[in-house]
Amino acid sequence: MTAASTGPVATEIAARLSAALAPTVLHVINDSAHHAGHMGDDGSGESHFTVVIESAAFAGQSRLVRQRLVNRALGDLMAGTVHALAIRARAPGELGADPA
Repeated sequence: MTAASTGPVATEIAARLSAALAPTVLHVINDSAHHAGHMGDDGSGESHFTVVIESAAFAGQSRLVRQRLVNRALGDLMAGTVHALAIRARAPGELGADPA
């Protein structure tokens, strides 16, 4: 498991996903710099993220259910702290690209 970003929000995202979904792969990528000055940019430098996650909890689940599981694990972070979250969720053994 890897958390690609180390700011407090990225660290909290990684901790919550780890606790809820026991991922075998986890990358939390801070995309906020790409959105500086745009709507949702709160100036913190931690408002836009991509999560790449692999977990057995996703086996047999639809994309929608996987996204709901991630959003539920993040809870209140999604209500204000995180403005945008791209989710790439897969089960072990499924093909999917890790971030470069």
